[in-house]
Amino acid sequence: MIRFLLNRAATMAVTIAIISALVFFIIKLPPGDFLTNQIAELRAQGETASIQKAEFLIRQYGLDLPIWQQYLVWIGVWPGPNGFSGLLQGDWGWSFEYDRPVTEVVGDALWLTLLINLVVVVFVHVVSIPIAIYSATRQYSIGDYIATFVGYIGLATPSFLLALILLYYMNRWFGISIGGLYDAKYAGQPWTWPKIQSLLSHLIVPTIVIGLGGTAAMIRRMRANLLDELGKQYYVTAKAKGMPPTRALLKYPFRMSLNPFIADIGNLLPHLVSGSVLVSLVLSLPTVGPILLAALKTQDQFLAGFILMFVAVLTVVGMLVSDLLLAMLDPRIRLAGRAR
Repeated sequence: MIRFLLNRAATMAVTIAIISALVFFIIKLPPGDFLTNQIAELRAQGETASIQKAEFLIRQYGLDLPIWQQYLVWIGVWPGPNGFSGLLQGDWGWSFEYDRPVTEVVGDALWLTLLINLVVVVFVHVVSIPIAIYSATRQYSIGDYIATFVGYIGLATPSFLLALILLYYMNRWFGISIGGLYDAKYAGQPWTWPKIQSLLSHLIVPTIVIGLGGTAAMIRRMRANLLDELGKQYYVTAKAKGMPPTRALLKYPFRMSLNPFIADIGNLLPHLVSGSVLVSLVLSLPTVGPILLAALKTQDQFLAGFILMFVAVLTVVGMLVSDLLLAMLDPRIRLAGRAR
C-alpha cells in the first residue's frame, strides 16, 4: 500500500506539472493580456497616471519576462521580481480585473462551490441508487417504466431551462427566493443559524437542477449493470444455497455494479464545476464557474490559471480516491502487480 501511494504521489506530481504548463501556455495563446489591452485603451483615452500603474504591475508580476520564465515564476520555482513567490509558496497571484489578490476573489466562492457539489453528489447517489435497485429487481414493472420515463426526461431537459422554471415556480408557490445562496441581508455577515437556514433553503433548487442529469444517467447505468450481474451464475448459486434475496443482492451484484461509478469519482467533481457554469449564471450562484468564465474573457491570467489548476488538482486527487475505493470494494482489484 505504501509503495502504491508513493508511486501515485510521484505520478500525480508529474501530471499536475504537465497540466500547469498546458494551462499557462494555453491561457497565453491569445495575443496580449489584461494589462497590455488596458494600456492600449488608456493611451487612446490619454490617461497617463493609470498607464504608469499598469506598467508597474507588468514589472511587479514579471509579465515583461520571456513566457517560459513567466511560467516558472508563476509556479514558484524561478525567482521573480519578488523572489520565489508562486503557487508552491501559496501566492496565487493578483486579479487585474478585480484589482485584488486571487485569494480574496475566490476565497468564499471556492468553499461554496465545494459545498454545492458535495450536496449534489450526495443527492445523486441517495436518489439514484434505490430507484436503480428497484427498477432492476422489478424489470418491466410499472415502477420500472416510470423510472425509465423520468430518467429520459432528466437526460433530455436542459439544466438552464429547468433552473428558469424552478426559479419562477419555487418563488410563486413557496415564496423561496432563489437568487444566490442566501438572502441578501446576510451578505458579509458572520455565520449564524438564520444564515445557515437561508443557505440550506437556497440549496434546494441548485441541487435539483445540477444533479438531475447525473441522477437520471446513474439510474440508467446502474440498472443496466445490475441486470447484467443478476443474470450471472454466482448470484443464482447464492440464492440456490438459501441466502436471503436482499442479502445476496447487496453483498454481490450491488457491489460489483458500483465499480463504474467509483471509477468516475475523479471526473465527477470537475464535471460538476464546469457543467454548472450556466446554471450558476441563471441562479446567480457565487461559485467559481462564473468567475472563471469572466477571467477567461478578460484574459485575467492569474485568476483563470488558479481556478483551472484547482479543478485539475480535484481531478487528480479524485482519481486517487477512486482507485483506493475500488481496491477496497472489489477484491479482484489489487493495488500492486502481485501474482494472482
